[in-house]
Amino acid sequence: MTSSKTKSQAVESIAVREFFSSFGKQLKLRLVTSDKTLSRSTIKEKSVNRPALAVTGYFKYFANKRIQLFGAGEMAFFREQSAARRKVVVETMVAKRIPCVVVSRSLAPTPEMVDVLEQAGVPLFRTPLSSKAFTTEVTVLLEERFAPRTSLHGTLLEIRGVGTLIRGSSGAGKSEAALALIERGHSLVADDLVKVKLLSDHTPIGFCDPLSRGFMECRGIGIINVEKLFGNRFVRIEKRIDLVVTLIEEAVNAEPDRTGLDRKYYEILGFDVPQMEIPVRTGRDIARLIEVAAMVQAARQFGYDSADDLNEKLLKKMKY
Repeated sequence: MTSSKTKSQAVESIAVREFFSSFGKQLKLRLVTSDKTLSRSTIKEKSVNRPALAVTGYFKYFANKRIQLFGAGEMAFFREQSAARRKVVVETMVAKRIPCVVVSRSLAPTPEMVDVLEQAGVPLFRTPLSSKAFTTEVTVLLEERFAPRTSLHGTLLEIRGVGTLIRGSSGAGKSEAALALIERGHSLVADDLVKVKLLSDHTPIGFCDPLSRGFMECRGIGIINVEKLFGNRFVRIEKRIDLVVTLIEEAVNAEPDRTGLDRKYYEILGFDVPQMEIPVRTGRDIARLIEVAAMVQAARQFGYDSADDLNEKLLKKMKY
């Protein structure tokens, strides 16, 4: 078993202004403080903190790097405290450099919250969403935003439901093989530069820049628009990478894998993706071989491997 590796780039924070501009509409956020409070804060963790203990004055394990979400319970308890006590609690939270505060169910924040957060330059938002709904939505959004990312050179397609990344040296025929596969009914995800993000369940998801989505470079023809030529069903926005097919030059003295028992893997962001190496030479139908490779991988995902099947039959025959 052999494995190749890729380099990753982790996203460590997101500015609150970017968070608001990117997700504010989806989360139905309304800024209560002034616009200038968006300038300094950054969110450094993808989880949400319900400051139930903080509003009582207990800050020992306070998760200050997260979005602070005040729900109905926190606000009800908070309003029962004196104005001086409320001010002290908010000032303590601010001193710990919180990124922002969100009040759910469109509940009205107390005057002390607005005044202290405005003076400290910490954004305060309201949302009509319930605390549970907001937490679910924002966790998914931040999960994707904080996902480790990398870029790979190759072409990513969906072949019979299998996300297949075609790699190889320049001129190996990646785009030509991809074009032949599209003509056979498969879908393009990204050509030339494939961006990859790794979700929390260790799933590498490949996608491309929206500007280049659906476009391919084909030597001798130039840039083609797959969606315009073949239809929008031949283009996918993103796809899990299930298989890596590497096109290699066929060496004279090298013996290619003839059984499939020697498994190879290509590491993407710490996740080992099954890899098959296909020697390239004139006259071979590379597109057909890649299509069959994807079918073999699909069968393996469902628990069947033809190489293991034959090997077991041979061993059983030798035993008896």
